[in-house]
Amino acid sequence: MKRTRNEAISMPAGMHRIQITMSFPLRWVNSYILTEPDGKVSIVDPGPRTAGTEQEWHDALAELGLTFQDIHQIVLTHHHPDHLGLSGWMQQMTGVPVLMSARSRQEADYMWGPEASIDERLPDYYRIHGMPEYKTVEIKEHMKTFISQITPLPEVTLIADGETLRMGGQTWIAVETGGHAPGHLSFYAPESREILCGDAVLPQISPNISLQPGSDPEPLQSYMQGLARLNALTVERAYPGHRNPFTRFTERTTELLAHHEERLAKLSERLQESPPAHAYDICLHLFGDRLGTHQLRFAMSETLAHLQELIRRGLAIEAQEPDGIIYFQYHQ
Repeated sequence: MKRTRNEAISMPAGMHRIQITMSFPLRWVNSYILTEPDGKVSIVDPGPRTAGTEQEWHDALAELGLTFQDIHQIVLTHHHPDHLGLSGWMQQMTGVPVLMSARSRQEADYMWGPEASIDERLPDYYRIHGMPEYKTVEIKEHMKTFISQITPLPEVTLIADGETLRMGGQTWIAVETGGHAPGHLSFYAPESREILCGDAVLPQISPNISLQPGSDPEPLQSYMQGLARLNALTVERAYPGHRNPFTRFTERTTELLAHHEERLAKLSERLQESPPAHAYDICLHLFGDRLGTHQLRFAMSETLAHLQELIRRGLAIEAQEPDGIIYFQYHQ
């Protein structure tokens, strides 16, 4: 039987990390419980919805001597299913507000709302960038698997960049950035120099940066601008959406900026050394050809995000061939 995994390292008073099960390769997402001195509880990023994760929340609250009636608010860093998923279910259980940014709500509606068509648009987008038909069919079926993880969507209360929240006995400032997810909110506590950084900054892996139809047209630029903003904060302890809390926040933001510059340089070199190529071939060159469907989706959209950044910098151009496929080539 799976059980809720509580924090393996020490956490500050008033905060608990609950590791909620999600799919491979990440395996779990960090949810945070922050308790006020008067007992009011804030939940940050409750995780994806399955029967198993619902039970994990029942077990986690019971272990801490809490109930769903103690929950005061649910706070979301962004709209991805592994963060937003259980929020609607938890809202039904508690009747409390679910807070997220306006852009995150827009993205949630675009991806998962009643009028959403991303399961059609994304495979078509990959097709014109060279992905074989059988792979786009797999992507389409894969996108449908997320619906159960985010149903029902919550009724949302908006929080804007720079607004403050009381959680865990202190004040947190919302810091909105983009790239990994448009409208992503981190929450910075200046007095304790702590940050709940969601997936904006991760300690060991690089957050996925995806170019998708109908969303941010230049996500890598957005992400790097956001990293520069987060880099300017004085942070002594960071609480990420995946892996363990860490202390090297400024160093890590610098490393991530360097990582993307290195990938852009590698991609530019690839374009210089080869004839025009479509994004799918470039994706396989960068990430290999043994990716599962979930990983392929991330790799394909990340490749497109980097290609778009090279275009923005004037280092690449794209052209559409008579067969409708888009090709990229180096440009000086």
